[in-house]
This record gives sequence, structure tokens and C-alpha cells, in this order.
Amino acid sequence: MIACRKSFTETLLSLARTDKNIIAVTTDARGSVTLTDFANELPEQFVECGIAEQNAVGISAGLAHSGKKVFVCGPACFYVTRSLEQIKVDVAYSRNNVKILGVSGGVAYGALGATHHSLHDIAVLRTFPGMNIVLPCDARQTKKLVKLLVDYPEPVYIRVGRAPVPDVYESDDFDFEAGKANVLLEGYDLTIIATGETVYHAYQAGLMLHGKGIKARVLDMAWLKPYDREAILKAATETGRILTVEEHSRFGGLGSLVAETLAESPVPLRIIGIPDENVIHGNSPEVFAYYGLNAAGILKTALDFIG
Repeated sequence: MIACRKSFTETLLSLARTDKNIIAVTTDARGSVTLTDFANELPEQFVECGIAEQNAVGISAGLAHSGKKVFVCGPACFYVTRSLEQIKVDVAYSRNNVKILGVSGGVAYGALGATHHSLHDIAVLRTFPGMNIVLPCDARQTKKLVKLLVDYPEPVYIRVGRAPVPDVYESDDFDFEAGKANVLLEGYDLTIIATGETVYHAYQAGLMLHGKGIKARVLDMAWLKPYDREAILKAATETGRILTVEEHSRFGGLGSLVAETLAESPVPLRIIGIPDENVIHGNSPEVFAYYGLNAAGILKTALDFIG
């Protein structure tokens, strides 16, 4: 298994060797982002800002405005709190083409608690005109994402976790297009839509349901802005029930996005996410199990949902 953050920075380094306009910016986080090799090999394309996320985003916006392909990287929990105004004004409002890599997103920091969790980032950044949002689910998808983003003409927020993750995609032979969902399993009894690191668990739950004779459709909704409205409406029409799964607050994230999409043509919908409380302390598997975000929890909710 490979961590998405590692896949991201390795791919970025391989591209930056031949594209001198690629710049990596970080905030005393080259270790946690896994940018050490990039900094050592391409120091002239690397900017270290120290623990100053606001400055890092502002510097990145300036570099992007001068034509550079900028990736500013650090813990998600800090970039979507401390530097939120700079993202809003210097990046999104000013249309500066900055890619923001938030690592250790969701509950990846585990026992460090609520101060280090980023469970509000999707909800907030969805409201910024011009800001794109994507949560890759595994190393292969992350690699494709980096290659797409290098010449992608708009600001993007990318959220990944910390630990190595199992493969969802078993080879590189799959489509990955901005704003499009991927169908991992076909079915007609219900649809499970997941994003980021919950996709693997949703897929495993879908396989378990198929084993019980329940044909669940499973969608990987990596792109949350722009997002695949057509895939959601098609799933609603063809399967009649939708279950969403996200490592995010139940407010304002994937579940809300689906609910908004279905508002004019509603079908039964359940949202698995983090409730309105400070998350329990524990590692990611423990937190996932507690809130029903793992395969067993998704299976239980799905069985209850369809009766």
C-alpha cells in the first residue's frame, strides 16, 4: 500500500524535473507532506515558508500570477483555517492558479484530536467561486490527478490522508476526468456514493452486499467541485435509494451536495459522516469504525436502509 501524499509528491517531482515552472511551496511540512526528495533535488523550485500558512498561500498566489505552476502543500487542518482568507481572496477571488494540497485530512491525525482534524474543508471551500475540490481515493488515482493538475487552468484544493491506503483501482487502466464520477460496481437496489479514503470501504461494502444478493451500485465521487450531477440523477432514477459516505461533517459535504442535487426529484437518502460533535480520540481505523465509515458500518447502514 502507498500513501496518497507519497504518490502525489513522487509524481510531482518526476514532472518537475522537466518542467521548471513547477514550484512546490510548504510550511515546515516537507516531512509530513513527503517533499524532502523534491527539496533536495530541485531546491531552485522549492519554497520553504516556515510555520506561516497565510504567507505561503500569498506567496503561491504571487508565483502563480507570474506564470508558475504552484503547488502549496501542508496539513489540511491549517490551510483551511489559518489561511482561509488568503485562499478566498488571493487564490479563488483573484483567480490565481494555485493547487493546494491538504495532507492528513479528515481524521488522519487521529489522537491529536479536533484541533488537527479537517472535517469542515469541503463545506467551506464549496462556497468559494472558482475553487475546485477533489479527494483522490488511492495512489493510482492520485498519480493521474497530479498529471491532470499540472496544466489545469483553475485553483484546486486536494485533500489526502496520511497513512498508506489499499488500492481501489487495480491497474492504471481507468478513466479519470475532472468533474466525473467513476462507477466501481453496477447495481439497481441502491447506490453508495463515497469520496476520498472512504471509497475503498464503500467498495468493500458493495461487494459484501452483492454477496448477499443485493445489487449495490458504488460511485467514486473524487471530484466534489465540479461534480458529476448526471451520475447522481441517473443513480436516483435507476436505483431509487442513495447512501453517501464521507470523512467529513454530515453538514455541507458530499451528503449535502447529493441532497441539494436531488431536492427537486427526491429519493430516499442517508448520509454517513461525522455528526455534530467533537470526534473521539483514536487512530483512523478506530474513528472510522466508531462512526460507521468502514466497510462493516456501511454494510450495516445499507442493510437497514433497504429493510
